Amino acid sequence: MLLRYLKQLPNGILILWCYLIWYLVIASSYFVWDMRLWLNSMGIALIVGTALILATGPLSVDRIKNNFFQVMRLVLCPFFVSSFSALTKGKGFFLVFSPILQENLIALLACCAFVVLTLSVKRMGS
Repeated sequence: MLLRYLKQLPNGILILWCYLIWYLVIASSYFVWDMRLWLNSMGIALIVGTALILATGPLSVDRIKNNFFQVMRLVLCPFFVSSFSALTKGKGFFLVFSPILQENLIALLACCAFVVLTLSVKRMGS
């Protein structure tokens, strides 16, 4: 099932997976148990995510059922952006890049490994 998913993965979604990998690597380095930070991020995700859903089509149970992962991405993206910003504030980041080269390299290697894996699966299938 995973191989079939990777084989059919469009390039745009592959890039979104790389964004998630980058977020997870960096966020794991700066993670804090601050309930306010996570609740604020969830609140922003619900408000902005709902606006994004409404801007791209109707908000309905059918849409959520039929396009669950698309709708989820519209909510998760604002969550990731707001929590990333809160976790890295005042830490010397430039855009999404850590001031610590090793953290950037780990995130980059993780993304590259995922891309290579996906491309290998796609080549095996053709």
